[in-house]
Amino acid sequence: MITADFAVLPVGSKGTDLGKYVSVAVQTIKDSGLNYELTGMGTQIEAETLDELYEAIKKAQEAVFNVGANRVYTVIKIDDRRDKKNRGLKDKVDTVNEMIE
Repeated sequence: MITADFAVLPVGSKGTDLGKYVSVAVQTIKDSGLNYELTGMGTQIEAETLDELYEAIKKAQEAVFNVGANRVYTVIKIDDRRDKKNRGLKDKVDTVNEMIE
């Protein structure tokens, strides 16, 4: 299981409200069928392959261009763990929570 955290940011928008851009990016992730979680600072997603992951992020970035951005800055953090199967976002959080309880 590959997990990623990413943010797609329009550069040069006229105001400070980015909800219009974030919502179209997240909608493309939702439409991809991948498991995802929207956070206050980005979106986390799970994918089986890098191709699947990159395609979803590519569509999210293009969606931001499609609603008027002329420049987009995308930050991606990827955890591609191959020694354990099916360790998704929730599993990682659960492991840490068990350690601190």
